[in-house]
Amino acid sequence: MNWNSIAIDGPSGAGKSTLARELARALGYVYIDTGAIYRTVGLYAARQGVDTKNAEAVLSRLHELDIQLTYEAGVQHIFLNGEDVSEAIRTEEASRHASEVSAIPGVRAFLLDLQRNMTKKQHVIMDGRDIGTVVLPDASVKIFLTASPEARAKRRYEELLAKGEPVTYASVYENLVRRDEIDSTRAAAPLRASEDAIMVDTTNDTPSEALARLKQVIEEKLYAL
Repeated sequence: MNWNSIAIDGPSGAGKSTLARELARALGYVYIDTGAIYRTVGLYAARQGVDTKNAEAVLSRLHELDIQLTYEAGVQHIFLNGEDVSEAIRTEEASRHASEVSAIPGVRAFLLDLQRNMTKKQHVIMDGRDIGTVVLPDASVKIFLTASPEARAKRRYEELLAKGEPVTYASVYENLVRRDEIDSTRAAAPLRASEDAIMVDTTNDTPSEALARLKQVIEEKLYAL
């Protein structure tokens, strides 16, 4: 059987994870949140007192990691050495550490096979920053999802407030712009749209409108294959 893979790339706060999760549910696919994997690596390094900008120090600890993804009632859980860190990786601090470790070529190489192997036994939707360009260059459908920095920061700010995080819009916006810079200029697999990606800008879309647009794009693309 041929398994379909859908790659959704884009900058921080574009809504990739939320929309990919909903699309997977609607299409009956398995959702793989690659950002959660990088967050888990960053979380572990930070917990060990490692400077997440120090490539040598981070790489020296990778052999200590056991990262597992599970699904319970359709919800993804990520385990770090047996601990469910699904909530711990969703803070602004974890986001910063994820961006820093993901800029390290050795970290990306370490996780590449893990991500690819997940697509060999099932239909998947995978989101991240280099899925269509590096991880799944032969994906059935490639989408580059984006929105204005202001819209993305507002969405992220409201999400963190709802979780009780003590943040300000200004700090979230600043962190988002800084992460955009890191992601788009890093030497290893920088954030960019693949040449065959379908561009989707959700700046003015409600979540339901964005979901409907993406579902239509995917179904039209798969039908044409």
